[in-house]
Amino acid sequence: MHSRDESVEDPIDALEIFELIRDINDPEHPYTLEQLNVVQEELIRVQKDAKHTYVDVSDESDCFPHFFLNFRSSSGCPWVRFTPTIPHCSMATLIGLAIRVKLARSLHPRIKVRVSITEGSHNTEEAINRQLADKERVAAAMENTSLMYAVNQCLAEPT
Repeated sequence: MHSRDESVEDPIDALEIFELIRDINDPEHPYTLEQLNVVQEELIRVQKDAKHTYVDVSDESDCFPHFFLNFRSSSGCPWVRFTPTIPHCSMATLIGLAIRVKLARSLHPRIKVRVSITEGSHNTEEAINRQLADKERVAAAMENTSLMYAVNQCLAEPT
């Protein structure tokens, strides 16, 4: 058994996050977000400075959600912003929760994950962003059997 040296930094990069979220299933269509061109590896851009690494994952089409990632390389704090298909998308909270749950299940527990809707892209973005940022609400959602069934459907392996 190998011991893990916690002092060695293994920074998160855009490709790693892309690999984690690319196969999330769309809640309304029988395709993954990648198959719908919601996320594409070539659209991930990384800019680094002394303290931060910024990753922008976007899609030029107006048909599906867009994702933007922002990482703090020192703390490993991914920030995923997404743009719902339409300003009144009823699946926006579910999409955000699915992304948050996928990253929480996949990344080190000390990594804080932030998920929010892109500014100006949804009629109730402030309320949804508050829900996605509220640890207690997310924990309560994860205890809701029917909601977690829907999230797990988004995260299920394709058949």
